[in-house]
Amino acid sequence: MINDTQISLVKKSWESAYKIQDVAGPLFYNRLFEIAPEVRYMFAQTNLQEQSKKLFQMLNYIIQRLHNLDDIIDEVASLAGRHVKYGVKERHYQIVGEALLWTLEKGLGELWNSETKESWVKTYTILSSAMIGASRILQEK
Repeated sequence: MINDTQISLVKKSWESAYKIQDVAGPLFYNRLFEIAPEVRYMFAQTNLQEQSKKLFQMLNYIIQRLHNLDDIIDEVASLAGRHVKYGVKERHYQIVGEALLWTLEKGLGELWNSETKESWVKTYTILSSAMIGASRILQEK
């Protein structure tokens, strides 16, 4: 589980990342396509600038509610349902996590340290695990 200190680190670093979303969004997608070119097809009909905004809005919504994680897990599961429809597979969550952490490291500069990274890893692991679990249930139906 994520503790209050880790939540604070995620929130504080996210405030800085959110301010540079016009740069960080494209940086994230470029990195994602670099390490996993096979996912590019999922975004073929997508305006990446708009997709970046949606990504940052969704992350912002979740991060603002980390202290009440139990309250948003159902919403995270619902998000997983949409991702299943887009063709997202379980293995993609690790790739997205890698691209996200890389983007945060590059975008945050000196604000990024081992404690902040560990906090983000824990947060992403909790959220992606919830999405993976929900995806498995949906795919079994």
